[in-house]
Amino acid sequence: MDPGAGASATLRKRALSIDTAAAAAIEFGSKAAGARADDEGVGADSVAEEEPVSPTGRLFREPHFRCHIVAVFGLAAPVDLPALRAGVAATLARHPRFCSVQVLNEFEKDARPKWVRTAVNLDDHIIVPELDPAATSADPGKALEDYVSSLSTRPMDHSVPLWEVHVLDFPTAEAAAALALRVHHSVGDGVSMLSLFMACTRSAADPGALPALPPARRAGPIHAVRRRRRPPPSSPAGAFLDALASLAAWVVAFLVLAWHTVVDVARFVATAASLLGDAPTVLKAQEGTEFRPKRFVNRTLSLDDIKFVKNVMSCTVNDVLLGITSAALSRYYFRKTGESDSKKSITVRSAVLVNLRPTPGIQALASMMESGKDNGARWGNKIGYMLIPFHLARHDDPVEYVRRATKVARRKKNSMESVFTFWSGYMVLKLFGIKAAAALCYGMFTHTTLSFSNMVGPTEQVLFCGNPIVYIAPGTYGHPHVGSSPVRKAGTSCLCLVSTRNQQS
Repeated sequence: MDPGAGASATLRKRALSIDTAAAAAIEFGSKAAGARADDEGVGADSVAEEEPVSPTGRLFREPHFRCHIVAVFGLAAPVDLPALRAGVAATLARHPRFCSVQVLNEFEKDARPKWVRTAVNLDDHIIVPELDPAATSADPGKALEDYVSSLSTRPMDHSVPLWEVHVLDFPTAEAAAALALRVHHSVGDGVSMLSLFMACTRSAADPGALPALPPARRAGPIHAVRRRRRPPPSSPAGAFLDALASLAAWVVAFLVLAWHTVVDVARFVATAASLLGDAPTVLKAQEGTEFRPKRFVNRTLSLDDIKFVKNVMSCTVNDVLLGITSAALSRYYFRKTGESDSKKSITVRSAVLVNLRPTPGIQALASMMESGKDNGARWGNKIGYMLIPFHLARHDDPVEYVRRATKVARRKKNSMESVFTFWSGYMVLKLFGIKAAAALCYGMFTHTTLSFSNMVGPTEQVLFCGNPIVYIAPGTYGHPHVGSSPVRKAGTSCLCLVSTRNQQS
């Protein structure tokens, strides 16, 4: 039990100083997690429901992939704690994954973990840490980073649902307070989590309405042909020629897609099989970095400025974000190495996470929150990977970073690499087991340099349990990579960089 947590306490208290020596032993020391009921608990059904943990969720239980999602939410006002507790009890705590524990029957042959419903005691999940007032007053930004970094060293209690909300009620330069949400990655991927979070929010302009989200748009050569608008044919001959041109465009797009997919798959297989790897640089993580403390640093950028560059360059917001990341990594590399050769260019590769399913509808997820049932809404971990090169170089024209990023992104959009990586991993797991799938993923991560993901947030100001959100900064830890996770929200883009402590500047 944590210090200061008494039987009569209404909130769980945790000190910042922790012992991390036995973290791994504590986190998965017991194969069977007990389902604990509490008179004050919420979210448990009268009859326990069981559901198998997904293959990707099982992967996140492996020693080298005990991945967790950490998202920091900046607030525009001090935390309204009673409203937060009531809101979490009515929303997050009712989600099937947020009121379930993983149970493994060690006496069963080829046993696989299952999700089993349990009661949720909010005192186990809403945590108000005891921080040094002098530290939070002297340098609140560093105090926030230190606390979030400390979460990467703390094991989660697997006898309760695998999520926590940490209340950091002190002002920083960008927000009046902050909430840090930590969730085990087996619960769901970033898209699921952000969609769930959005379903738990309300519009600041109309607190009774759900927030607006941008419409989903599919990219790639096949869909680009479908989106192309043509004037109506003026004659039957014109209609025939138009149909013939469309068919030719589809054939060419398919051939390009097939060729690029073959090339990308070959490179991915060579990387996972340790035949192809990035050269060691100051950016590349050292062996065992997945077990080391992580540092989460975020910067807020103007989405209007990003869109201005997008319009001038005739590219996408994602292309601009890739260019910004490439420029930042280049500056970091040359500053740390002290190299002055302006013509030198180094290529490192990033494993980019791709969502392979339609984003869960916010209305369906909102209904799920109200009923506590799945209601057919898609959930879990359905993500593929594709390898994207980042060129580290000095450019006199900063826009050159965006040009190169746009060229790379357009090339990768004409490939089914991410679909192949998802299904190949699934087939390896089915045929050879979870250990083989983990080895495949570990080979891919250790022979590349970065991880990169991008998510779309709300297009307007939102309230979470009555607390107005200023920024969202998601990140992950527990895998052998430096990570970058931009999220776009209501006029801003928050870029979160996750690194090991020996790589911070």
